[in-house]
Amino acid sequence: MKPQLLKVTSGVTSSFSMRHDQVPFINNHWHYHPELELIYFKTGKGAQFIGDNIGSFKSGDVILLGSHIPHYWRFDDVYFQCNSIVPNVFVAHFCDNFWGKEFLNIPENLPLVELMEESKRGIRVHGRAKEIVGGLLEKMLLADGCHKVLFLLEALITIAESRERELLSSLSFLPNIKHNDDGRINSIYRYSMENYKRKINMEEIASVANMSPNSFCRYFKSKTRKTYSNFLLEIRVGIACKLLIENKISIKQTCYESGFNNFASFHKYFKMITSKTPLNYQREYISRKVV
Repeated sequence: MKPQLLKVTSGVTSSFSMRHDQVPFINNHWHYHPELELIYFKTGKGAQFIGDNIGSFKSGDVILLGSHIPHYWRFDDVYFQCNSIVPNVFVAHFCDNFWGKEFLNIPENLPLVELMEESKRGIRVHGRAKEIVGGLLEKMLLADGCHKVLFLLEALITIAESRERELLSSLSFLPNIKHNDDGRINSIYRYSMENYKRKINMEEIASVANMSPNSFCRYFKSKTRKTYSNFLLEIRVGIACKLLIENKISIKQTCYESGFNNFASFHKYFKMITSKTPLNYQREYISRKVV
């Protein structure tokens, strides 16, 4: 893809940057940066795009992103429409050599080297490690001097030692970041997220990218390694997963709220993408939450 290059800066007294976001529109677009990103959504939910992974994020999630992996956090509409509902997000950006050129070369730090290599696909942290890392990011925001570095190191060690972590983007994903973003992919993502509930024909989405339908099909597949129709299906299934987890409406209502025209196709494509039926997906999530 051709995401936007984001320049992440740290202060002259810091070797890495730490930020506290309480608005939904910070970096609310398809972008990448050479720094690694460790993010904790203390409160907030929405759709996430990480490499070729499409899913959702929710309150409590902790995610580690490697250098140059394109990503996009899109908060739910309620965060833009209601001033009383605000996200609460802690995010650290750091280079892999911020602690010095030789630090990672010592044998004891091999787990950190392996972790940063894994993070190029994006890592979601689960279990007890997620709670520990979230707390460390909050402490990091208020810490000074070497304490800030120690908290970041402890957070990374916690993730490296945890067995409860999930790789998000596929091995085959190789982002194309050689050129400046021409805005097309960002426009396609935004338009798709705003209109997924209804049918989007090829002429319509091609016009968003200012291309002919045939040129658009070739362009989109060359950048994403999937067809636009498959991409749109993944968005709809990702939205359905979020609705099933929230468990506020019936499965039948979820079908139509996520953009499917009938229950048969909803069931078919949901199982094709997640390997589970909607009901089993919901039951498994609820059972894990109870445990």
